[in-house]
Amino acid sequence: MMDRLDESTDSRLAAIVDSSFDAIISKDLNSIITSWNGAAERLFGYSAEEAVGQSILILIPDRFQGEEAEIIARVRQGDRVASYETVRRRKDGTLISVSLTISPIRNRKGEIIGASKIARDITAAKENERRIRMLMREVNHRVKNQFAVILSIIRETNKHSATPDDFEHRVRDRIMALSRSHDLLVTSEWTGASLFDVIQEHLKPFGHEDQISLSGPLLTLLPNAVQHLGMAFHELGTNSSKYGALSSDVGRVSIGWQVTTNLAGRREFLLTWEETAIPYKDDKRKSASRTGFGTVVLKRVAPQALNGVALLDQSPGHVRWSLTAPFEAVIVSSVAEMDDIDRIPDSDD
Repeated sequence: MMDRLDESTDSRLAAIVDSSFDAIISKDLNSIITSWNGAAERLFGYSAEEAVGQSILILIPDRFQGEEAEIIARVRQGDRVASYETVRRRKDGTLISVSLTISPIRNRKGEIIGASKIARDITAAKENERRIRMLMREVNHRVKNQFAVILSIIRETNKHSATPDDFEHRVRDRIMALSRSHDLLVTSEWTGASLFDVIQEHLKPFGHEDQISLSGPLLTLLPNAVQHLGMAFHELGTNSSKYGALSSDVGRVSIGWQVTTNLAGRREFLLTWEETAIPYKDDKRKSASRTGFGTVVLKRVAPQALNGVALLDQSPGHVRWSLTAPFEAVIVSSVAEMDDIDRIPDSDD
């Protein structure tokens, strides 16, 4: 009767082992494989016929084979090796990350005769951990860059603010502009943003959409270009809403961009902001022409960030800002490699 019960128990255990999603392997104290379930076959690529009778070392890369002697030594002492992470080799030679749990196997007399090993594939989990670490490093890099830009905004705005209230207002507006670029990048998971969308997003707060026209090919800006051109458009829009075309209902702003090939055969990105307005007769235009933070952004910060050059011309009733930069410093690579660039029609936004 007892023998039949033992046989029934053994059969149930064997069924459980064979149906397990985890690889379950047994070996003797000489590291020879004695059993091999279906999950082990799926994980390591060896059939039970191929694996049983072979040394467990067939699964262990050369640089990790010292682990086996340590494991057997602990098993002989009756220790259970709690879950630990290591690397094993499949039949086709590929390496996989696994989590192992190893326990001694005893006979009916209580003598240790081998070890059972439960192996779980954690390759996907390790890859996720790697990607998270990489993402955190990237986030840290971007946050530091944002801090640097914000500190620059604070420093330069302070130099050109007449009162604390003026300083607070300007800093707030510029940081909000920076956040608009950031929102566009978050939406695209930091792959870039359409130049069309960048312009619209940064000029939206100033209204007068019917006085603004856009013309140029459909282009996707690199994240760096999104942030720095966003700053430029904010400064141009702010100046225009105070003293220029967007301060009345009769001015016009025309923004155009194109891709050309220079004499060296390299593609270049050209952008032009041009506005016309009725000249002011008071002193507002004079105060606008001083070298403030906006001028620094337009003449130095934005073009240098894009490895380009810029020109800013201002006269009563007219402002023209032009930027020339290497195409690959502005546009995402997948777009840069396209032979044909679709154009959008001239638009009044």
